Amino acid sequence: MRVMEPNTSDEIVVATRGTFDAAAFSVSALATPASLAAVLDHTLLKPEATRDQVLALCQEAAEHRFACAMVNPTWVPLATSVLAGTGIPVGVVIGFPLGANLSTTKRDEAREMVQLGARELDMVLNIGMLKSGLYEQAEADIRSVVEVGRAAGAVVKVILETCLLSMPEKLRAAEMVIHTGADYLKTSTGFSTAGATAADVALLRGIAGDRCGVKASGGIRTLSDARVMLDAGATRIGASAGVRIVEELSSTLAATATTAPI
Repeated sequence: MRVMEPNTSDEIVVATRGTFDAAAFSVSALATPASLAAVLDHTLLKPEATRDQVLALCQEAAEHRFACAMVNPTWVPLATSVLAGTGIPVGVVIGFPLGANLSTTKRDEAREMVQLGARELDMVLNIGMLKSGLYEQAEADIRSVVEVGRAAGAVVKVILETCLLSMPEKLRAAEMVIHTGADYLKTSTGFSTAGATAADVALLRGIAGDRCGVKASGGIRTLSDARVMLDAGATRIGASAGVRIVEELSSTLAATATTAPI
């Protein structure tokens, strides 16, 4: 696959990346409710989320075997204790939702979160630095969290907030993320002007090729939404509607089996 890659100047050059079979991955993920749940990050990031709601999220994550239970930092100790022994990791957001924290703050937050049991870190890159052309500083900001994640054996996903970026900025940001060794490119926080789009997911997959995962998040509420993102190249989906999405697939598969010829 040939994609556009930013070089050290303001020009854009063409590079070749390995390919990723999005169609095959989508078919596999949508084969059963369990396989779909395995690529869904079950998410509760509302500022008003209560302890009882976090407990319910964790219980649902364990019941449906979601990829992780994604919570705000204050709830990581609770989620870790509830999910202990289930095999479901706790995910947490870092520098959320603006990404404008000091790099040292993000690094220290990430270090504290993995010490408390988080095993997936979704960080927001410094969007203002990127848009200011401070590329080395923006990449160092990402690397500060990636290094913490690597040392702890945690997965790191980097949120680009694609709705705020121009095409050249998306290209450059994606390459910076991949260069740091992060595990996933992620589209959105879900708290800005727009969420994931199929076009942005496809763009990020085209840039990444087979070098890292792509997570779609923001506004994914139905099975149809999830299918579109998987078909575009997502390998992980963040959604607060995970239970509804999985149940919708269950109903769809059951209806198909009922109407299939004998």
